[in-house]
Amino acid sequence: MTNEKLIEEFLENKVELSPQSIKMYRSGLNIFNNWVKENLDGKLFFDIKKKEFVKYLNWLTNRGLSEDTIKLKKTCVSSLCTYLEMMYEDEYPTFHSFVTADMKVVKTGHVHEKEPLTPDEIEYLCMELEKRGEWQKVAYVRFTYATGCRRGEVLQLKKEVVDYEPEEKEITYTDQDGKECTGIAKMYRTNKIRCKGASKVGKVRELKFDQKAMDAIKKWLEVRGEDDCPYLFVVKQKNSDVRPLTTGAIWAWCRREFTKIIGRRVHPHIFRESRATNLVVYEHRSSKVAQKLLGHESVDVTEKFYIINPSDNDESDEAFLVG
Repeated sequence: MTNEKLIEEFLENKVELSPQSIKMYRSGLNIFNNWVKENLDGKLFFDIKKKEFVKYLNWLTNRGLSEDTIKLKKTCVSSLCTYLEMMYEDEYPTFHSFVTADMKVVKTGHVHEKEPLTPDEIEYLCMELEKRGEWQKVAYVRFTYATGCRRGEVLQLKKEVVDYEPEEKEITYTDQDGKECTGIAKMYRTNKIRCKGASKVGKVRELKFDQKAMDAIKKWLEVRGEDDCPYLFVVKQKNSDVRPLTTGAIWAWCRREFTKIIGRRVHPHIFRESRATNLVVYEHRSSKVAQKLLGHESVDVTEKFYIINPSDNDESDEAFLVG
């Protein structure tokens, strides 16, 4: 039995994880295994001691990784240890997980400041892309922002949605003054999309998007012309083949072009964070509305990780009142 085989066996049995999560776990475990080869002479996982894993965490810290990244890599190894302890109890009765809760991840300070894009910045980004004739990127920004979806979800959007009819319904809502109001909501729904969830296939949802996104989609398809690829976001090969876009291409758009236009770091997930924040901060909707749109199981997740209020003040400011 080798460490490589143990990793593969573990991943094959993690049936509750989505393909994207499996990819993430494999990367984290391979990094750990390579460190074991270089620093522990390839010692079998069953023989690793707690103090040796602490050295691994220190090694990750010294590489300048963020706290969240280190915690994720720790989780990958911890999950593997739990599996080995359960499945190999007979062969290795003395083995206990060398990853424990008291192994705290050092606060490295290497974190990216969360600064969502404001509604004005979203409009400015789209306007600049339109000037350049980048209609696919305009459609991407409009759709991703409207739905608050993840990059792995946006790539499942099919061009058939351009023929879908809008839905209109009367809804009752509470305005920013706490007054109950009624209004008409108009939206479109997507084809069925596999979203992140606690299973291999995740949660299957029909995402909702607005008229601005639909108009951008129609313009992109008009420019794109006819081809056999059913997906909306694509890349055209040199041989004229049309293939679905990749997450790497989206990262490149954000890093090279969107960041330059906005003047600060833009990444794919920022559109999801921005949609949640702007619904609450600028449109004065409840956190519950943002939670339902993003598909979170709990509103606590939405409020903790996705809603960043730029107007929040440090309470110590009150120490400097002048009147």
